[in-house]
Amino acid sequence: MPSLLRCLLVLLCTCGPALCLFAQGGEETVAPDFLRSIGKMYVVVAVIVVVFLGLALYLWRLDRRLTDIENQIDDHA
Repeated sequence: MPSLLRCLLVLLCTCGPALCLFAQGGEETVAPDFLRSIGKMYVVVAVIVVVFLGLALYLWRLDRRLTDIENQIDDHA
């Protein structure tokens, strides 16, 4: 369980700065409006979400495998 908490903490630390960028209003750029107008903004967001979910799933599975290997080493030692 602590390793899952650690993975979530790392994920939060990597996504945290991006959340600060979303909070900055002010000047609007042309690119988001253009992408939103042709419906591509949602595609970009969906791809980013899928990549982050894939990385999180990969790290979770890797952690489980390493935990199993560590338990096997402890059992034989």
